[in-house]
Amino acid sequence: MSLSKGANVPVGAASVRAVLSWSVGGAGTPDVDASALLLGADGRVRGDGDFVFYNQPRHASGAVRHTGKRSGADAVEVDLAALEPGVERVVLAASADGGTFGQVSGLRLTLSDAGTGAEVAVFDMAATTETAFVSGELYRRAGAWKFRAVGQGYASGPVSFSHLPAPETGRKLVCRLLLLNQQPTQLNI
Repeated sequence: MSLSKGANVPVGAASVRAVLSWSVGGAGTPDVDASALLLGADGRVRGDGDFVFYNQPRHASGAVRHTGKRSGADAVEVDLAALEPGVERVVLAASADGGTFGQVSGLRLTLSDAGTGAEVAVFDMAATTETAFVSGELYRRAGAWKFRAVGQGYASGPVSFSHLPAPETGRKLVCRLLLLNQQPTQLNI
């Protein structure tokens, strides 16, 4: 099912695979890294452990895993049935290292049933100057899981990250905004 920005769809699968893909470009195309953030009812991560990415590929609960990158794609798997009760949302985010998402063509998030491979949703995105990007989110509503296509990027965010080394700025921007107690409404997620 193809989704537009802001659309949502019920997720009946117990476990899902979120694949962020893009067209492999030539010189000047930034490296793209997918990640996931586990949020509580207050819309915030509980700590650094709730940020899953290539350098921290597995949440302590085992429910969220960064499954690795291949040319033009990076993936995260979420076992919705195994998520801790305190986790209300899983934000599917990404960062662009060495450039912006505007330099990345064919940006797409495909959500599928991890057990059967059946496609749940496809969301094509476009960007400009963003180095951090929220592609979508899995969220609990009335005891059931849903997926929302977000497609919101951040060039620098509402706080300064000039003190961070350049490659880390985009990579950790979304997580750091949440850790610094930014309200989810300020992030538009």
